[in-house]
Amino acid sequence: MHEEVKIRPFWYTDMWVFPKLITIITTLDEKGRVNAAPYSHIMQYDVMAKTPRMMVGFRQDSHTFQNIQATGEFVINCPSADYLDDMMETARFWPEGVNELEHTRFTTVPSKYVKPPTIAECPQVMECDVDQIEILHKSSGIVIANIKAILMKEGLKDMPRKERLPEMNLPIGLGDESRRLYYHTYGGEVSEHELMEPPQGLAGGKIEFTMQWDNDAQKQMMRIPVGVREMVVKNTEEFVRNKGADMVTGALFKELAEEYGITDDLLERFEG
Repeated sequence: MHEEVKIRPFWYTDMWVFPKLITIITTLDEKGRVNAAPYSHIMQYDVMAKTPRMMVGFRQDSHTFQNIQATGEFVINCPSADYLDDMMETARFWPEGVNELEHTRFTTVPSKYVKPPTIAECPQVMECDVDQIEILHKSSGIVIANIKAILMKEGLKDMPRKERLPEMNLPIGLGDESRRLYYHTYGGEVSEHELMEPPQGLAGGKIEFTMQWDNDAQKQMMRIPVGVREMVVKNTEEFVRNKGADMVTGALFKELAEEYGITDDLLERFEG
């Protein structure tokens, strides 16, 4: 028999298990600074050779998505399971302008057709430029990108798939309910990694209020995960202004949270 599962935010990682390939996307910001972050919301969009395209999903406030909007280019790098610790370093909520790769064993080489660099240790790499961007209301940013090049480590291209897969040793991953522990599997093994805060990074959450918040609203804000607090503050204050109010109250914060599906049950998963 089947048991129905409640659909709530993060259903796609907590409950429904996709074969989520781990990738690290490299971009450049408008100042030419390198950014790297892991993403697994990625799939083929158009498989025809004439118009090969990929579709990738991002948080709208992520540095990666903002860089792609500004420059129109990125590289999808697929690390092997030997570099999972390094991949998790890029997952930390580093401040804007930090090159996450400097905190890893990864090294970079120039890409063939785009400006963002390629991670040299990754067995397969895809260079992309933007075809179109969709901003989903109260949700993600979706990038549909042209595939400019697919590159593989020498020798992989001509291997049969049966030999190529173990040689590449590509992991798939799934986060736990707290969004802090991440599990990766490869070759029948399962590993656990913890998402850590960057040293002297965004500990405590970088929050800049432009409106007055009552005590109840502030307490509820502190339950929001550090990495998305800045975005939540911005969206909340915009929501309150549109309501014609001049103060963020606990009731207004809760009203907006309910529109996004953010419930007490969900927030409890981030605490402790």
